[in-house]
Amino acid sequence: MAGEPQADCLFCKIVAGEVPATIVRETDTTVAFRDINPQAPTHVLVIPKVHHPDAASLATAEPQIAADVLCEARKVAEEDKVDGTGFRIVFNTGTGAGQTVFHAHAHVLGGRGLNWPPG
Repeated sequence: MAGEPQADCLFCKIVAGEVPATIVRETDTTVAFRDINPQAPTHVLVIPKVHHPDAASLATAEPQIAADVLCEARKVAEEDKVDGTGFRIVFNTGTGAGQTVFHAHAHVLGGRGLNWPPG
C-alpha cells in the first residue's frame, strides 16, 4: 500500500536504517543522501520517508511531502554550495525515464556544467 514501508524497497530500508547511506540531511518527512554512483560532484538523492512509487503518485497522494522534498533539494544545493552556480533537480518517473528504484526521489545534481537536453 502506498505510504507504507515496502519490505523489498531499498529506499525504505535506508529510511529504516537497515541499509547504510551517507546521509547529508534529514527532516521529519525526508532523508537526503549521497548517490552511490554520482553523475556530478554534487549528486544527492532526496526521498520522502513514506513510500510512493514515483514523484507523480507522491504529488497526488501527499502534495505537502512532495513540497518538502523540493524544499530539501534546495537546502542540499545551498549546503553543497552549488545554488549560486546552478543545479538540477530531476525526478525520473517510470522505467522509460530511467527510474530504477520505485520509491519517489529527487536527484540534486550540480558542481559541473549540465548540458541541455539531458540524457
